[in-house]
Amino acid sequence: MRLAFLIALGGLMLAGGFVVTSSGPAAADDPAQGRKIANMCRTCHGIDGYARVPIAPHIGGEPQEYLEAQLMAYKTGRREHEMMSVVTASLTAQQISDVAAWYASHNAVATLPDGVSAEAAPQACVSCHGADGISQLLDAPNLAGETNIYIDTQLKAFKRGQRQHDVMSEVAKDLSDEDIRALADWYSAITLEIESPSE
Repeated sequence: MRLAFLIALGGLMLAGGFVVTSSGPAAADDPAQGRKIANMCRTCHGIDGYARVPIAPHIGGEPQEYLEAQLMAYKTGRREHEMMSVVTASLTAQQISDVAAWYASHNAVATLPDGVSAEAAPQACVSCHGADGISQLLDAPNLAGETNIYIDTQLKAFKRGQRQHDVMSEVAKDLSDEDIRALADWYSAITLEIESPSE
């Protein structure tokens, strides 16, 4: 997995040779500036926020507050990830706000599989993440269409204490591996479309 991260990071650096620079103060939460910064993210997350690799989450249409909080957590070391910690280290707080605004300017549209009712959604998750995987809160991520391996990995990280969150740590601690896989399978089966701001 380390090799995959390093290969992806190399691809990220080669994708246009993008370097984050500052040419003066940007407008607060400027999606246009954020799109430029998103060139650093496109190898894994796509320029529209639709993930290109199964271990990366879809981030298009996520709440801006959630994206900013996660990026700042990587930057400050409160959350660690081999690639994200490196990427965010070069970003200013303004650039983080801008790139979060860019991805948040997209619209995430989720569709349950045919014949599946929202009433069957995992009740432990719906109050924050929605039956269709679209976040109900500004500080919770969308789960619609994420790969089951990504959701499984994150829930197990909360369960084992590798990730900390007031709500998620409590929810995950009592979940069995079978419970986790069932939750992951529910949200991964949902079809996700990410509409760009121009659509």
